[in-house]
Amino acid sequence: MEISINNLTYRYPGSQTPVFENFDFEAKPGITLLCGFSGCGKSTLLRLIASLIKPQKGTISTTTQHRWSSSAYLRNEVGFVFQQLNLLPLASVERNIRLTAQLASKPQSIADDWIHILGLDPLRKKKPTQLSGGQQQRAAIARALSKAPSIILLDEPTSGLDDLNTTVISNALKAKIPSDAICLIATHDHRLETIAHEILDFNTFLPMEEHLKEMV
Repeated sequence: MEISINNLTYRYPGSQTPVFENFDFEAKPGITLLCGFSGCGKSTLLRLIASLIKPQKGTISTTTQHRWSSSAYLRNEVGFVFQQLNLLPLASVERNIRLTAQLASKPQSIADDWIHILGLDPLRKKKPTQLSGGQQQRAAIARALSKAPSIILLDEPTSGLDDLNTTVISNALKAKIPSDAICLIATHDHRLETIAHEILDFNTFLPMEEHLKEMV
């Protein structure tokens, strides 16, 4: 499966300046980093793909386009973690993660696997407010991945995290995301470049390899 973005134009409400204008991009299976300065549209692109906001012009489609606009498809097949983690504050870490798998009709074993992979076993019964920032981020990622999504959208997943938490997250993403899944990561964190199959430089709207060729 691929995500194809064609002739996309998007302006924030009340703004005359487009964030994207006639923007084209194809996301293939693997991990793609979306890099660039603050406000360049990285997070906005993730929200457009997740159908949380709508473009003024253009299309976002996949090889499963007949299901793309379906709320059931988005609920079951798109996993996203935005900077507001939105963990259920009164539920345990375990409950937060297992509930997502349950709502997507996925086996509880997938949720338990991600709890283990992201080092959350000792924290299963704790509430989100009892966790450090890095632990909360790992819990949010485990929750998103517990439904085995085919599209994974992560907005600054390692922002402000120490090397230990960043290593746990990056190793898990590199080793455990299925090869046919699409993972898009909006980030400023150069530490994640080691796990990327492709890097999109939002400063130029060119894939990084093309940008580097132009600089030679």
